[in-house]
Amino acid sequence: MTEPAPFSNTTNVPLEASSSNADTTGGAAPAQRSPEAPKLKVSDLPDVDEDPWVDMRVDDSEGTLGPAGLFDGVQTFPGDGLPVEDRPLISSLTPMSTLRAEYENGSQTFVKQIDWLTAQGWIGIRRTRGDGDCFYRSLAFAYIEHILNATEPALAVTTALSILETTQGLLEHVGFQRLVFEDFYEDFISIVSSVVNLREDGRLLTVASLLEAFNVPEVSNSVVMYLRMLTSAQIKGEADEFAPFLFNPETTEPMDPESFCNNFVEAFGKEADHVQITALSKMLKVNINVAYLDGHDTQGTVSFVPFQNAPDPDTEPINLLYRPGHYDVLDRRSEDPVPPLLV
Repeated sequence: MTEPAPFSNTTNVPLEASSSNADTTGGAAPAQRSPEAPKLKVSDLPDVDEDPWVDMRVDDSEGTLGPAGLFDGVQTFPGDGLPVEDRPLISSLTPMSTLRAEYENGSQTFVKQIDWLTAQGWIGIRRTRGDGDCFYRSLAFAYIEHILNATEPALAVTTALSILETTQGLLEHVGFQRLVFEDFYEDFISIVSSVVNLREDGRLLTVASLLEAFNVPEVSNSVVMYLRMLTSAQIKGEADEFAPFLFNPETTEPMDPESFCNNFVEAFGKEADHVQITALSKMLKVNINVAYLDGHDTQGTVSFVPFQNAPDPDTEPINLLYRPGHYDVLDRRSEDPVPPLLV
């Protein structure tokens, strides 16, 4: 097993959380807790090398799909030719031209949309493994990188840790036991804290070390699991608000919040859609812009769908790129910064 990256419980930036951060809407009594559960470990999480697409491949054995239908099923995400298990969990920034090259012999509408993004200044992409957890992994990485690149990193860390501290109570309020989530929480805040507090190796977080950490399955999956729990807690905590929009993505049948979260939020390898994005952006109090590279606009324009939930609407958003069934990080840089030479 790969040794975890050097993140541990370093001395944290002082937390300035207050009860005003918690969601007390409606003053409802806390949900009844579930029976005592065994403490989860990172090793209990599913193998990231499993192929989550095995049940989602196009089946045209009866010839029901015409050429266009088959094209839509396989060409929307051509990939880089590597098996899923050989791709990094998340990669370094690469030029948008690498993505364009994958579509040159296929959908020209996708090519037009990629050219449109490039003309608008979106020249880079940080790719994540297509394992069903790509939204949460992309968001988590971009969320921490935003803190790392903030004008005032110490303030950004303090703000983020303050918000994250309140999430523990919200998780308990909807029935999650602290014993279940505390290790995932500690892994997350340890990385955030290391932006301004020295890690065990005596260094501060950099983009390079963040990338290294997110490619260690034990660390990366812990963060993904915590974000899934936060998403679930937000949906369950505002059940009346979300209920009209909860449908089984496989059958389109309506679902109650508990069943929806158990099957399509908390479960590893389940993709995210508008409901999950809305819920997580509200829980983390961030703005998210999702660029839809879906091949639907023949003129090549790309629609950006905003999820505005930061206290300040002008807060710089986290930018993600969506292709059917997959999320990556969208960037105005085409490569990661070169780390300064150690003297």
